[in-house]
Amino acid sequence: MKGIIVAAGYGTRFLPATKVVAKELLPLITRPAIAFVVDEFIASGIEDIVIITSRRKKSLDDYFDRDVELESVFAKEGKADKLAAVAPPKARFSFVRQTEMRGTGHALLQAAPLLGGEPCVVAYPDDLHFGDKPLAKQLIEVYEKTGRSVLAACHEPGDVSRYGVIDPAPDGLGVRGFVEKPAKGAEPSHEISIGRYLYTPEFFQHLKEGWEAHTGGEYYHLYALNKLIAQGKVAWKGVEGLRLDTGEPGGYLEAILEYAWRDPAYRSVVEAFVARKR
Repeated sequence: MKGIIVAAGYGTRFLPATKVVAKELLPLITRPAIAFVVDEFIASGIEDIVIITSRRKKSLDDYFDRDVELESVFAKEGKADKLAAVAPPKARFSFVRQTEMRGTGHALLQAAPLLGGEPCVVAYPDDLHFGDKPLAKQLIEVYEKTGRSVLAACHEPGDVSRYGVIDPAPDGLGVRGFVEKPAKGAEPSHEISIGRYLYTPEFFQHLKEGWEAHTGGEYYHLYALNKLIAQGKVAWKGVEGLRLDTGEPGGYLEAILEYAWRDPAYRSVVEAFVARKR
């Protein structure tokens, strides 16, 4: 099982910071957001990770590489904790560039030749997961049970008109439909798709087929997904644990606070700040 992280976008909601810093490297205190996704993959048994980048994202390549100069300094100083902090994750990384911003379907096609015909977990790093069982592992378990592609979902009791919404099959496992941004009152459920997908090789065959017929504009994954749904080859998994959306500044701030609250080293800082503001 391989992993793909889609990280080619401009990150315009975070301008001006993302004029020079890749959005995926914006930190939750000291750890870049993308590092949480990589840790999730590794904890799920995924050791081959493909990161889709673009021209302005060379810093992502550098982040996952060794920094020999820093390692040398910290080794001489005997600072084992800092050596551990700069050590690359224990995974094999490949990087491919999306040279034109042609949509997420087009981006995934750039990574397809590196998959070797194997299934993969796709992550959009705006979605971070905190929980006892890694989110990618949850999807893999459903795949091992069903042999299908798998969508991760969260229950949203309120308005779902801004989301892709799953139409669950009566068995609570299969997907019989998928509606992008349904009108209020017309939504098939309140199970919204989030940024984790497990795709079988068939998905990429349909993705290529759709691209060859595509006539212009951005190309998304919905053509291939709907093909698999029509064949009864898609399942869904309600997320166990906490999902945080860092795709816009408010959600990013919430993720920082949640991470700080869970770490005893920072929780007192949050508590003191709230106490001062009361």
